[in-house]
Amino acid sequence: MVDVTPKEPTHRRAVARCKVFMSPETTAAVAHREMKKGDVIAVARVAGIQAAKRTSDMIPLCHPLYIRAVSVNFNIADDHVAVEVQVDTVDRTGVEMEALTAVSVAGLTIIDMVKALDPAATITDIRIDSKSGGKNGDWKRA
Repeated sequence: MVDVTPKEPTHRRAVARCKVFMSPETTAAVAHREMKKGDVIAVARVAGIQAAKRTSDMIPLCHPLYIRAVSVNFNIADDHVAVEVQVDTVDRTGVEMEALTAVSVAGLTIIDMVKALDPAATITDIRIDSKSGGKNGDWKRA
């Protein structure tokens, strides 16, 4: 693990996004809460929050952090669900891995909940779109 002891705690934020592509019939079922497993969006939101908090249990050498806030938001389009996660903390290291883990697990949860109706559902474009805090300051994807 990298020694972050000498660093000063600062407000850290990371925003990650992904898309889960599926058939228009499936996105309509998700939007209207008609999936047999339940409310896809509500379950995926809880899964994303839980994943952000457990990231250091899954990623080797990732520092355990006290996560101050996690927001998981969704935008349902005709052929996909866009997922956005924002993670905030005040600590000595960033929360990029927490945001990436959260958005990935939220996407995987969507897949799990729609796979019976749409086995071809696909997660794409998992990425960090912005981060702030620390010695490198702010960064935003162009």
